[in-house]
Amino acid sequence: MGEIRDPQPLRWVGEYSGQPVERCFQCHKCSGGCPVAGTMDILPHQIIRCLHLGLEEELLGSRAIWLCTSCRTCKARCPNGIDIAAVNDALRARVLARGLRPALPAVADFHRQFLASVEKNGRVHELGMMVAYKLKIRNYLQDVPLGIKMLARGKFRLLPERIRGQKEIRTLFTKARGEQR
Repeated sequence: MGEIRDPQPLRWVGEYSGQPVERCFQCHKCSGGCPVAGTMDILPHQIIRCLHLGLEEELLGSRAIWLCTSCRTCKARCPNGIDIAAVNDALRARVLARGLRPALPAVADFHRQFLASVEKNGRVHELGMMVAYKLKIRNYLQDVPLGIKMLARGKFRLLPERIRGQKEIRTLFTKARGEQR
């Protein structure tokens, strides 16, 4: 990781995510507080360092960008307020826009189904999203007992809730897709 390559990823991710990634001075507080750092192949502070070094392909092929839970502990701990979850969102969008194979395809499928549910309903319809996700990954029965329990306890709604401004939500998605291409 010592060779400096293309500065474009740093600029692009900074603009797309709205994060001041150039301000990172590698204090490692983000990685120290990240609850999933133990499962990541690249720690949060290293993600920013890779951006500084122009190592885009390493980042786009990493598991870390898909494992981030967007809990935003990194942002709370960062003295510069850098939200690495937003950076990871930008990197995930870059992987999908470029048609690359995600390092964790099941997580990418979950990500796509989540966004599709929000686009369609204005918010997540958990039951519909999970059914679509299970059909996509062809794992039909693994979570059926848990799903039945959750349905019985009212944790899932059978039908999606309607929200005001659904048309505006769809417009945002359309606009975002246009900007990614």
